[in-house]
Amino acid sequence: MGQFVLIEKFTTINDFDSDQGEFLSLVYEIMQVRKRGENPVAYIHTYGCQQNVADGERIKGMLSMAGFIFEDKPDNADFILFNTCAVREHAEDRVFGNVGALKNLKRKHPDTLIALCGCMMEQKHIADRMYKSFPYVGLVFGTHAMHKFPELLYKSLTSGKRVYLRDNDDSLIHEGIPIKRDGSIKGWLPIMYGCNNFCTYCIVPYVRGRERSREKNIILKEAREMIEAGYKDITLLGQNVNSYGKNLKDGVSFAELIKEIDDIDGDYWLRFMTSHPKDCTHELIDTIAQSKHISKHLHLPFQSGSDRVLKQMNRHYDRAKYLDIVNYAKDKISDVSLTSDVIVGFPGETYEDFKQTLSLIKEVEFTSLFTFIYSPRVGTPAAKMDDPISAAEKSKWFRELLDVQEEIASKRCASMVGTTQKVLLESEKGKDSIINARTSGNIIVETKAPAELIGTFQNVSVTEAGNWILKGELKNG
Repeated sequence: MGQFVLIEKFTTINDFDSDQGEFLSLVYEIMQVRKRGENPVAYIHTYGCQQNVADGERIKGMLSMAGFIFEDKPDNADFILFNTCAVREHAEDRVFGNVGALKNLKRKHPDTLIALCGCMMEQKHIADRMYKSFPYVGLVFGTHAMHKFPELLYKSLTSGKRVYLRDNDDSLIHEGIPIKRDGSIKGWLPIMYGCNNFCTYCIVPYVRGRERSREKNIILKEAREMIEAGYKDITLLGQNVNSYGKNLKDGVSFAELIKEIDDIDGDYWLRFMTSHPKDCTHELIDTIAQSKHISKHLHLPFQSGSDRVLKQMNRHYDRAKYLDIVNYAKDKISDVSLTSDVIVGFPGETYEDFKQTLSLIKEVEFTSLFTFIYSPRVGTPAAKMDDPISAAEKSKWFRELLDVQEEIASKRCASMVGTTQKVLLESEKGKDSIINARTSGNIIVETKAPAELIGTFQNVSVTEAGNWILKGELKNG
């Protein structure tokens, strides 16, 4: 088994400095010798949330500067990287399985460099397992070390040893990292990193660090660049966007930020995620209601309808507070689309608690829900709580919740038949010129349209409704 090089913590800087650019130039020269084909090839696979996707776009930006092209399979890759997620056990298991499957490829092509980064790598027990079980993984780094990726890559290529870095420095944001975006219609714009909430079930504050907001002017500049480049659906990202600006000297709020972005001229929709109910203000809802570009969609995770469970989760709001926000949004935002996250089977949750979750879902009538059976995360308080309810019983509750939400979603979709919806045409769906489109409320609409209209806003007359999607006909003029 190879030897890891434990790199000492670097002195952090606020910009992607010239040293990192020089390392990319050196990597370029090395890869001209090591490459198997005409160009060095990279395979990047990202797991988890949109923030991970945005991180992956920055990694691709740096690799592009080093001359790499990208393929969607690892077979021909000179560099393979898994950008990992730690939120769910299933995501971690997939990473271990996919890394294990690379053993034969590494044996066949010894010069292929295999790397892992992201949230999983900020957990010591995971990094230790990588060290012991996967000796052919040559580079491991965490979320806080991405700005040093060129240097880490260079050291890994030249030292002949395995390079390992968990920086854990969340005091600064590193700007200026090049970006290679995955699409040309939808784009991600991080506005902050980290989280201060410490919900008892969540690993994010431990792997992403404390909240830190990007400067407003930097965000506005990036938003203008995306709009000018033709992006039509821009999503602002943060673990809790509603708390944006709390660490900034000028004290700008999230509502003020999105109002300034909304004032930028252009033909686009602006979205954001994720919102925390404890920081969702009437000012924010009023801003959405009065905007030109902000989508009429509010993703507001409630997690549980039981006040007792919410307290155990350390969510800092109760059912009444949540419903006050929701009802205010319904009153102020015409045809608002509400979506949420729900955890089923939190440690100590009873069926009576669960029924309160069901009653909240019925009262709010969400457009859709992201639903999860509780998954313990090592290092979180909830992982140490008593959890007497069996997995089989939790699965039964989960199915009951899905049935309730399916009925609500089906009813909502049916109510839209006969209406005209403004949609963004996003992608082709197989044959017969069927295009997947999306409403401002984040509902999928299938419609027949010429492929050249992809990336444009159109009006569609809704003719059919399923449980989760709509079908419609393109309207002329």
